[in-house]
Formats: sequence, structure tokens, C-alpha cells
Amino acid sequence: MKISTVDYHTAGEPFRIALSGVPDIPGATVLDRRAFAQQSPEVDAVRKFLVNEPRGHADMYGGFLVPPNDDGAHFGVLFWHKDGYSTACGHGTIALGTWAVQTGRVEAAADGETDVVIDVPSGRVTARVTTVAGQVTNVAFRNVPSYVLARKIPVRTSRGDTHADLTYSGALYASVSAASLDLAVTPTHYSALLAIGREIKWLLNESEWAHHPSEPRLNGIYGTILYDDLGQTAEGPHQRNLTIFADGEADRSPCGSGTSARAALLAADGRLNSSQVLRHDSIIDTRFQARVVAEAESDGHPAVVTEVEGTAYETGTSTFTLDPQDPLGTGFTLR
Repeated sequence: MKISTVDYHTAGEPFRIALSGVPDIPGATVLDRRAFAQQSPEVDAVRKFLVNEPRGHADMYGGFLVPPNDDGAHFGVLFWHKDGYSTACGHGTIALGTWAVQTGRVEAAADGETDVVIDVPSGRVTARVTTVAGQVTNVAFRNVPSYVLARKIPVRTSRGDTHADLTYSGALYASVSAASLDLAVTPTHYSALLAIGREIKWLLNESEWAHHPSEPRLNGIYGTILYDDLGQTAEGPHQRNLTIFADGEADRSPCGSGTSARAALLAADGRLNSSQVLRHDSIIDTRFQARVVAEAESDGHPAVVTEVEGTAYETGTSTFTLDPQDPLGTGFTLR
């Protein structure tokens, strides 16, 4: 096994792009290709190889480049983490937009904005990449429509009773106030946030709420968004969050698709209108900004179309190899 990659981070969260050495992943759509990858030992061996220790770590994230659904997109991507394949990834979309322009995969002017259109399992997203003097300065990705599915779902946890708001924004997210569990989104509470976020995700994943309204392949609670409400300014709401996704993986960024989820809730509450901006911070004080750019309807629900803005930076390139004599094979994970 020999896999070439390029790594980025978006607001602190890693994203590893596999450039070569990945087996063919057939399917008519990117969602079909995800289903194939989930069932393919050959493809999944590459995911494990790139995400597991000693080449990765329990919080590694990345993607396989695949053909788009049709000629309307530049390429498709399958997002992966230590436990499998996600349906959406905002920080990865920002990294992919940056990579596509920096490498010339998508032609861009030295100054201006360029749309990089990407098919992901949950649909089609667009990364609007801004360049100044040939350098990428920021990316704003337009997500699939986001909407509220349920409010104030009661959740009985090991830290006491709380409630969750459920949204869809390319994946199903449960939003829970950290203060309701006597926590705050700070590094000193990181271990407790990780544990309770993981607990809530699995409690709700076994409930009636874990079902997408129209597409069973999008079922399952993807993550728990534990948030601090930092108040309302003239420009819009200010919040901080830690998103716990997969089986206890913590997003170092403010979470791109999770930011869309929070924007949908705040818009429904009348706290985020089209002239305002959500300042959304992470546990490490990096920031995304989100705007509502349109109203829509999706799966019978009133929805909003959001743009989430952030920056991504290349952190390195690698060629990973597997010695056939290595007893650890594709690696291991301790969480």
C-alpha cells in the first residue's frame, strides 16, 4: 500500500486529502459511492491506513476524491473519520476549495472570487474562494438547506437532565447548552465535554429522532453541539461550541456543517436575519462566520441556505507506505 496525501487544517481541524493509491469506488452518485465504501474491505483498509495511528490519530479527518454526480460540479468527495464515512463536512469543504484553487484543479483569477462546486453525500455544496494577489484569503461555503427538526427533546444524562434541539444541515445534529450541564466550552472542561457529547449522541441515536425525513442513508445522529451563548451584538449572535461527532471525536474548528445547524436554529428564533452574521468560535478560539443567504423548503420543512466562512492552510504532503512485514498493519486507535 502506497498512498500520497496533502494535509490542511481549517480553523485547527485536520483534513487529509488522498491524492493517489485509493481503489476505485463505483456508484452513480457520491451517496452511492459512500454506500460502496462502507461495505468494501479494500476501500475501508485505505481509510483505516490514513486515519489510524501511527499515521493518523483518533481525531484525524479526511476525504477521498471521487467523480461528481454530473458535469455541474468540479469533483466529488467522500468524507471519512476514525469510525467511518460522514455525509457532510464544512471544514473539509473549505479545505477542498482552498486546495482546488491553490493547485489549479479549478482555474481562478489572481484577484477575485471563484466558485468550486463539490458533490458530497448530502448533496451539492459550493465553496466561494477569495484570492488576493494569487493567495487564497478565505473561503465561504454554501451548504445544502438547513432546517430544524425538533425542539427541546428531553435527554436524561449522567450529568443530569437537559434538552436538545435537533437540526439537519447535511447531517443530523443535536444542540445542547453546555451551561445546562454545568459546563462551559473551554479547554479546562474538554474531557467532560467530550464524554457528555458522546453520551448524548448515542442516547439520541437509538431514539425516534435519529431518522432523516426522506433519505434513510442519512439517518443517525452525527454529532452533539455543546454551545455557549455569548450574547447578541448589533452584528448578530456570538456563540462558542465544541462539536462531538462519530464515536467521541472532537472538532477543533467551530464545525462547518454544525455552524449551519446553529444558524438554522438562531434564524428560527429570530436572532439571525439576512443582514446579520453569526460569530461562531471553537474551543481553541478559532472562528467561522455564518450568514443566512436565502430561505427555502426542504423535506417539507422551512429551511435556510447558509454560507459559512473560514480559512484553511496546507500543513504538509506525505507518501504513506505499509511494510508487508509490519504486524500493526493498517494501524490502531486507542479511542
